[in-house]
Amino acid sequence: MLSRLETYYDTVPRSAARAEEFGSLTLFVREGRGWPYYARPALGHSGEVSLGDVERVRARQRELEVPEAFEWVAETTPGLRAAVEKSGLVVHEHPLMVLEGEGVAVPGPEGVTVRIVEAGDPALASAAAVPYAAFGVTPDGSVAEQLAARIDAGLTRLAAAVDADGTALSAGQHQPVGTALGTVSEVVGVGTLPAARRRGLGLAVTAALVADARARGVETVFLSATDESVARLYGRLGFRTAGTALIAEPAS
Repeated sequence: MLSRLETYYDTVPRSAARAEEFGSLTLFVREGRGWPYYARPALGHSGEVSLGDVERVRARQRELEVPEAFEWVAETTPGLRAAVEKSGLVVHEHPLMVLEGEGVAVPGPEGVTVRIVEAGDPALASAAAVPYAAFGVTPDGSVAEQLAARIDAGLTRLAAAVDADGTALSAGQHQPVGTALGTVSEVVGVGTLPAARRRGLGLAVTAALVADARARGVETVFLSATDESVARLYGRLGFRTAGTALIAEPAS
């Protein structure tokens, strides 16, 4: 299973980013606007990672004015943690969870419709902006346009909890990729507007994404939970912890 996820992690950024190689590490650099990518172990590399490789990547990230971020799976590349910590980065641990079974439907609260949002949907603009607002990031004006293009290309599936006025209150995506080890999709970017939290909207959006993925024949659906308490919520949908996702970044 972890080998399948590693192949996915290496494949999915390539539809929107170029890959730059730094020894045992690959830096993905986004082409155009949108969420910036990160560096991670080169596909197939599971051994030690040198401090020099980490520092070369960080220098390149500073040159490109992108976040100095690394993402990887602890169980697959255990040797990376020591190197990034020696470089001064802080490592955060997140439960890496894989769906068992078909998933569980979760209805949205009264007055809210949870649905898949296609490229021509009037709710697309607000659904595209929700994760940025949820995580305190200001999007650029091309976010909805770029997301629509990815939806049309089959690279992204978008779900949202939409109120009676047609405005998205919560939204998230899954990104299906066919690999040599089967079709895999990660649920990402699930966020809820601060004023609409604690209503179960994020869980309902995640359930809709899971149902869409399974309906499209996705064999492996996975996600990274923020922490153990959030992991327990995803457990209600059928997700089970399969490993530990690690994110390294400078101390705030």
